[in-house]
Amino acid sequence: MKRLKLEMLQRNSGDMTILEKSSLNKWRGNKMKKISACLILFVLLLLPLQLKAADRYEIDPSHSTLIFKVKHLNTSYFYGRFNDITGSIVADAKNPANSSVITTVKTESIDTNDEKRDKHLRNPDFFNASQFPEIRFRSEKIEQLRDGTYMVSGKLLLHGIEKSLQVKMTKTGEGKDPWGNYRMGLHTSFKIKRSDFGMKYMLDGIGDEVELSLGIEAIRKES
Repeated sequence: MKRLKLEMLQRNSGDMTILEKSSLNKWRGNKMKKISACLILFVLLLLPLQLKAADRYEIDPSHSTLIFKVKHLNTSYFYGRFNDITGSIVADAKNPANSSVITTVKTESIDTNDEKRDKHLRNPDFFNASQFPEIRFRSEKIEQLRDGTYMVSGKLLLHGIEKSLQVKMTKTGEGKDPWGNYRMGLHTSFKIKRSDFGMKYMLDGIGDEVELSLGIEAIRKES
């Protein structure tokens, strides 16, 4: 009789051990699920911050300028400008290699303060604005040289011909405007030869080398 009770006690003890192990495994499983859920939530919360690391800007045409300078009759420098500039900028302060610049200029908007001359510059002798309505630049690589100065490499499309272009671009300022927008300014100056882009009319009277200065003011897009 005592032996039977002892066997029953040992069997019950074994059953309790199995139940305890099952409960422990279940508790551990629930614990791991909670930890995994917390990790996933943490990653999802961080994702918008990572995406927001790169700010997006739209160029403000009213406060952006493209000026050109060219020699006239090998005597003096003549200046003109384009009045229609648009584009977008991606600015990643932590990783400038992720940044980009796209600018578009309407050739029809050329302005030299003389309507007769402007009309001539728009015709096939020069810009041929009806056939090539836009001058475009799209960056392909951006390297930070020092704080606020960048080397921007990309493609310039002018007069239907696309060529590689590398310019040094400087951040001229940034901050909030009186209307609550956040603005950033950029500037670059560079030289090209118009003959490289098929603009060879009157090279003996109007210089081949053209210096361009681009001042950009852009407004940050709020997500």
